[in-house]
Amino acid sequence: PRGMVMIDFLNPHLFEPIKLAGTLFRNRLFASPTGYQDIKNDGLLTEGAVAYYERKAMGGVASVATCEGIVDGELGKGGDYHVCLDNPFTLHSLARVAHAIRRHGAVASQELQHAGMYANRNLSIMGAASKGIAYGPVEYELDGRTILPMTEEIIERTIGKFADAAAFAKQCGFGMVTVHAGHGWLLHQFLSPALNTRTDKWGGKSIENRARITVAICDAIRKRVGLDFPIEIRISGSECYEGGYDIDEGIAFSRLLDGHVDLIHVSAGSHEVEEVFAVTHPSMFLPDGCNVKFAAEIKKHVKTPVATVGALGDPDLMEEIVASGQADIVEMARALIADPDLPVKIRTGRISEIRKCMRCLACFSSELDNGQDYCAINPEAGRDLELKYDIPMAKVSKKVLIAGGGIAGMQAALTLSERGHGVILCEKSGRLGGTLRCEEKVPFKKNLGYYLDSQAKAIEKADIDLRLNTEVTPEYADSVNADVIISAMGARPVKPRIAGIDGKNVLGAEEAYINPEKTGGTAAILGGGLVGIELAIYLSMLGKKVTVIEMLDKISDGGNFLHVLGLKTEIKRLGIGLHLGTKAKEITEQGVLCDTAGGERFFPADTVIYAVGQKALSDEASALRFCAPEFYQIGDCVTPLNIMNATGTAFTIARNIGRV
Repeated sequence: PRGMVMIDFLNPHLFEPIKLAGTLFRNRLFASPTGYQDIKNDGLLTEGAVAYYERKAMGGVASVATCEGIVDGELGKGGDYHVCLDNPFTLHSLARVAHAIRRHGAVASQELQHAGMYANRNLSIMGAASKGIAYGPVEYELDGRTILPMTEEIIERTIGKFADAAAFAKQCGFGMVTVHAGHGWLLHQFLSPALNTRTDKWGGKSIENRARITVAICDAIRKRVGLDFPIEIRISGSECYEGGYDIDEGIAFSRLLDGHVDLIHVSAGSHEVEEVFAVTHPSMFLPDGCNVKFAAEIKKHVKTPVATVGALGDPDLMEEIVASGQADIVEMARALIADPDLPVKIRTGRISEIRKCMRCLACFSSELDNGQDYCAINPEAGRDLELKYDIPMAKVSKKVLIAGGGIAGMQAALTLSERGHGVILCEKSGRLGGTLRCEEKVPFKKNLGYYLDSQAKAIEKADIDLRLNTEVTPEYADSVNADVIISAMGARPVKPRIAGIDGKNVLGAEEAYINPEKTGGTAAILGGGLVGIELAIYLSMLGKKVTVIEMLDKISDGGNFLHVLGLKTEIKRLGIGLHLGTKAKEITEQGVLCDTAGGERFFPADTVIYAVGQKALSDEASALRFCAPEFYQIGDCVTPLNIMNATGTAFTIARNIGRV
């Protein structure tokens, strides 16, 4: 028994409780709002949504904010997959979400949102122009339609809609609401001096006028929900682009909100402005906590508690933020998708076990494409409902041989070991991690290296027979006498058939990553996919002049289209030459000759680097097909895709082994 002895916590400030409007929050770690696109066609959340938000609460955060709750289903809906809080039939599905969060000791928060000038745009695109009506601060031409200015009547309607939505959220069992007044939505549009040029009390040069609708909404909500119900407001402390407002306006806005809300949640930028999308949702190219400075400045000027968000997940950094008074609360989104157990792991000192978000935006892209937040490094993400009732141990324990210690092989080994199988993991090189180890010098890939190291350490600790420097041939596989063989041999780079490809000045992308000093002062990269573009960014950071040549008319995003927005920002910042619709035809000692729409063009370069894709080692993998009663082929040796595909398939297939 410990008696009265206090435990020495490494991060004590993160686990101090805080009271907002009389509600006790168990620590300073909040799950910020994240969307959920898998919504029924009647606008109701599914049981998958319940499991998704409940999983965050299980991990130990103090509050879990849910997806966009549209306050005005007729005039405020930003997309087809949004829940409208003025639809009374959403009550039961929302109540299940709130209850699932609440029963784990976290406070459930419903985000309140109105898209304003971006409302109903999909309807307009589909040809239903009569249904594509949208209102903003002023008349505005956008996407081929006219945005109407909000009349006094519409403004009062909107204030009432926010108040009604908050009361409805409280009825559903939520313990807080988060008013979204940032990121380009309606209330941000009113605050923006560039957009809101009204001449009445709701706009113009006066920030008091531009902030008036937001303050009125917060006051109207307070009247409906009472003094003991917390109101959080999310703002952009700065718009972070030329022509947008800066932190001075953010401070002024916050001072006007002071006393009208219980928590000022400071974000940045606008996701409707492409050049700052990767600031609002910090890309891997930005430092940890890159937006904390905005919250820290605002906190100096208000009495209301302040929350910060953006590129956060490192325990020591978050502890310092709270301990130093830069913010009272730290909010996370992607970090809790990568590892929803992050809070409990910090509290119990299991820091080395945390899955650190790589900020690759695979989750966000997947949510918009598939309706689920699948994560590159957490194979459980997006599968919360199916895993909720998962049986951890296999029905039948089997001897499993895994060929290949890359992303897929490591995940398969860990999942199989957890489920009680006997696992032999063979890797033909002397190190786990696969081909991605070539990127370990790249600064913006530090969390990828951390992930690979963490997986390797977990394998060392697990009951897994690890055999490095061991190539699995059919003869070797036969000698093991396994019940199951999993082939995870990966892929190798494609070497394009171009005249001069075997020249001394030509390198593959892997070698360029490992030995960037071999690339000379100027480099031409063949291939505008993620590998080629990220390599171009890395070499440019080292001071080299880089040109990227791509046959297609766009950057190949590999299924992660939001990550491309961050890439475009870095391409522009670093002055990387990007030439689309350009085909290399011959490499010489001086550079590469290409065909373009305007004719032949020569690109001088000290080094030409090819990054045109990967070829699956499918034949080598398939050679093991009949060396055991069960055989599975996973990861890039099936089809070279991405980390998310490798972890997801490895995890799922490994779980299925031993079911019968």
